[in-house]
Amino acid sequence: MEKIEGIKSGTTTVGIVCKDGIVLAAEKKASMGYLVASKEEMKIVEIMPHIGMTEAGMVGDIQALTRYLKAEARLFELTSRRKISVKAAATLLSNILYQGRWSFFPYYVQLILAGYDEMGPSLFVLSPDGSRLEDKKFFTTGSGSPMAFGVLETLYKGNPSLDECKRIAVRAVKAAVERDIASGGKGIDVAVIDKDGFRLLKRTEVEKIIEEVKK
Repeated sequence: MEKIEGIKSGTTTVGIVCKDGIVLAAEKKASMGYLVASKEEMKIVEIMPHIGMTEAGMVGDIQALTRYLKAEARLFELTSRRKISVKAAATLLSNILYQGRWSFFPYYVQLILAGYDEMGPSLFVLSPDGSRLEDKKFFTTGSGSPMAFGVLETLYKGNPSLDECKRIAVRAVKAAVERDIASGGKGIDVAVIDKDGFRLLKRTEVEKIIEEVKK
């Protein structure tokens, strides 16, 4: 994740669709060119109690988009008196990104938006031009994504459980951290979204998973 104006960014985020929910994971390094600006950056955010998003790209753009999306999703729920679906939130974000094309600069971001609603778990990938891709299985963004994709393609089989997906997500991010110079930081963040809503795993929970995947 880049901290200064420019298109270069270094990040690894992962989203996986599981049998009974969604797993999101990300490393924690934020860079300013060749400088490590932060080793404890949070790149997973709760948009609504049933929707989460991973963040790769320019920090300022991401923060503005997050505020915008949260406000619009909340406004939708207040006016319609019903919970916004994950697909509707992804379409809303897609429209916001597309509108950005007509300003001086587009948003320099690549986002994974995922959640759990009455249709079950779903995952969408959003690009700077506003394009929206629905992925039935998994996706990864950022400079470490080539390494993470290799792990995901190898380990994702059938319709894995949340616990299996947690281990796969950690393995994928860990592989990127070990090979991508722009990914790293102090640990890995992991979030789960299921019928009970969005939950960010405690550091002790993640450390336990990291130890499991080392074996």
